Amino acid sequence: MAAFNIVRFRVKPGCEQAFVDAHRNMKPDLKGFRSGALVKTGDQTFCMVGEWGSFQNIVDARPLMVGLLGGMRELLEDLGGGLGVTDPVSGEVVAVLKPPAPKKRAPKKKAAAKKRAKKAKAKRKK
Repeated sequence: MAAFNIVRFRVKPGCEQAFVDAHRNMKPDLKGFRSGALVKTGDQTFCMVGEWGSFQNIVDARPLMVGLLGGMRELLEDLGGGLGVTDPVSGEVVAVLKPPAPKKRAPKKKAAAKKRAKKAKAKRKK
């Protein structure tokens, strides 16, 4: 079952671009990691969302993720409330939301009539 981890950050003033660049240049080689997205949620605030093959993949990768964070810790502010510089959560997918399938359009009457007229004209030329 797929799983996701979400980590909330607040960067120090003037460090936003360095933080974004650090993520853009990151090449995470983590077993089970499918993809990730860094989302800007406000002034100086971001969330990292990672998709994984399983929750166990997240558990196994935590020491490596802490190591990746170590390289950018100086860019981050303490979130307060005893959280430190990150507010991580993770878990297994329990529901997947998908948009409704697009409605099929009926062929336009004008296009069909035009096609019939073109065929009739071609037959007359023969």
